[in-house]
Amino acid sequence: MYRNFSIVPNIVFGRGSFGQLGDIIAPRRVTEGSYFVFVIDDVFKGKLLEERLPLEGNDLLLRVNVDDEPKTVYIDQLVEQINRYSKIVPDGIVGIGGGSTMDIAKAVSLMLNNPGSSADYQGWDLIQNPSIYHVAVPTLAGTGAEISRTAILTGPVKKLGINSDYTLFHQILLDSELLADVPKDQWFYTGMDCYIHDVESLRGTFINEFSRAYGEKSLDLCRQVFLDDHPDRGDKLMMASYFGGMSIAYSQVGACHALSYGLSYVLGIHHGIGCCIAFDYLDEFYPEGVQEFRRMMEKHNINLPRNVTAGLDDEAFGLMVTTALGLVPLWENCLGPDWEKLMSRERTLELFEKM
Repeated sequence: MYRNFSIVPNIVFGRGSFGQLGDIIAPRRVTEGSYFVFVIDDVFKGKLLEERLPLEGNDLLLRVNVDDEPKTVYIDQLVEQINRYSKIVPDGIVGIGGGSTMDIAKAVSLMLNNPGSSADYQGWDLIQNPSIYHVAVPTLAGTGAEISRTAILTGPVKKLGINSDYTLFHQILLDSELLADVPKDQWFYTGMDCYIHDVESLRGTFINEFSRAYGEKSLDLCRQVFLDDHPDRGDKLMMASYFGGMSIAYSQVGACHALSYGLSYVLGIHHGIGCCIAFDYLDEFYPEGVQEFRRMMEKHNINLPRNVTAGLDDEAFGLMVTTALGLVPLWENCLGPDWEKLMSRERTLELFEKM
């Protein structure tokens, strides 16, 4: 059975398009006494971007902290805060920031219409009720969170996304002017998340011509950004992120993302950095991709964190291995249906010990 998957229905692309945000959401302001919630990375507190938000009436400005990757308990707290703010369900959510902020906006928009804790919905297609209207405005490019059906969360017993067609944004706004002040290391690590999406998709057993078309274009754009230094690299990286997200939407990521989940869950390492740390040890899985990745690091003078797993005890390593191997679709895409015969706990542990 072929999968009938959903995509984001409305997209605005262009430098300066952030100025249209108020007009874009205006038709969604339909409920008397209702409001919009603007979920924004707290790094923008007091900055020009926050001052430009099209706030009206009872709108709620919700600054979120993403020093740590989003946790289910944090999502539940934010939902409770919104419910305390008003008994009326908001007309919409706008998420403004990087991948973690967009994941928070997605999760909150779901949990305003679904009972219980966000931890109850970590998995595939567990959400029962559609989300409220939600919009993404990425200020980083590479994660693909703006196009993804997943809100990645760390729960009490696992790191796993809320995967659902209801998770998808209703609208995304891609304005590369918002990338202007991103620190270099963060720009690189987030962009490499996109590059690794492409490599894992194109080398995976789930590959098909739909995913290949998007993945190959995204890979080409990544090479222009990280090896050629195009003057319009902001626009190119935003489109690479979009195409990379589309490529894995109809296929899957692979070994690197599985291992990075283990690093993140046990050590709290952010996703982009975690992917880069893991990818640098995966020559046996993605030889050409790893070699090209190292050339990109050299060109941009990036020094990866080393020995991040040094000193971990057996329990921590065991939890890391269990987390990584629990992501079955990722390993199946990487190694095929017999992946369990090829990827033992011992082999996984050896990889983590190298990191």
